Amino acid sequence: MSRSEPARQARTTSVVVRAGLWILAALEALVGVWALLAPTSFYRSFPLPGHTWVSLLPPYNEHLTRDVGELSLALTVVLVAAAVTGQWLLSVVAIIASAVYAVPHAVFHALHLEDFPTGDAVAQMVGIALQLVVVAVVAWLLWRDRGRRAEEPQRS
Repeated sequence: MSRSEPARQARTTSVVVRAGLWILAALEALVGVWALLAPTSFYRSFPLPGHTWVSLLPPYNEHLTRDVGELSLALTVVLVAAAVTGQWLLSVVAIIASAVYAVPHAVFHALHLEDFPTGDAVAQMVGIALQLVVVAVVAWLLWRDRGRRAEEPQRS
């Protein structure tokens, strides 16, 4: 075993953390690709035709919609890098970046439900809450495991 191998093992994350990062990356990629490549469609049809959540918060702005897509894709890159490498520090940075986005996003939407049909308001908040749950679970697992991997005996 080389000198760098134990250090590399000490900084890896669990399969559950990686799965959570992949879920968050997939969500961000979906939003990012759609908003960047088809901003009008995203504005009029997100999340599904007949449930136009974004257009209930007018006005439409192509530039801002594309920016949302670009920023979602940037976050996707960080989440995918963390999920692929399993590096603990990168995973911590990725989950903090996700929380920096997800928490204010949730607060905004919770405070702006007045124009939504009841079913859409509930569905939107459930979706946002599930994203927050994934972020919180991954953050908790990373916190719980912050010193554990370094303390485990290394196998030869």
